[in-house]
Amino acid sequence: MDTSANLTGKMLIAMPGMRDPRFEHSVILVCAHSEEGAMGLVINRPMPEIEFSDLLAQLGIDPAENAFNIPVRFGGPVEPGRGFVLHRVRRGDGVDENRMLIDGDLAMATTRDILEDFAHGRGPQPALLALGYAGWGPGQLDSEILANGWLTSDRLDELIFGPDNSDKWRAALAGMGIDPLVLSPSAGRA
Repeated sequence: MDTSANLTGKMLIAMPGMRDPRFEHSVILVCAHSEEGAMGLVINRPMPEIEFSDLLAQLGIDPAENAFNIPVRFGGPVEPGRGFVLHRVRRGDGVDENRMLIDGDLAMATTRDILEDFAHGRGPQPALLALGYAGWGPGQLDSEILANGWLTSDRLDELIFGPDNSDKWRAALAGMGIDPLVLSPSAGRA
């Protein structure tokens, strides 16, 4: 396995033996990956105690009657007070300095203006808001993959934006043709 490949736009699926409880059964979209490290968003951990309308109120944004109610997720343990809006880029929309293109038609924004758009019934759909992110230092993610911590797969938008968070881990494995019952938490060495 070539772990030096750029994983931007790919998904990480936690192996059954994941030792970090914050990432047990997690599915993460890798938003950036380079020699300097990696950054991703957990896509299957809802934050039921926080509604999008609560966040708008905290920011002093008054929602209109036609406001979008986008899901709020635990994006990871780094900077948990910072929000990241993951969204599809519509045909003809440009990606400006306020958005980072992740892969093809998928982008991430971190500015207040996109939240105001959602509050007023505008903005790209589908979308989700993640609080915090998962981060890795130089070579760290590659090491975790080699140590059997993560499987990598192509991005599956129905998992990223789908509403059934409780089954996303199993569905991500099934998308790779893997039954979670046959996975071993131990890495083999030849």
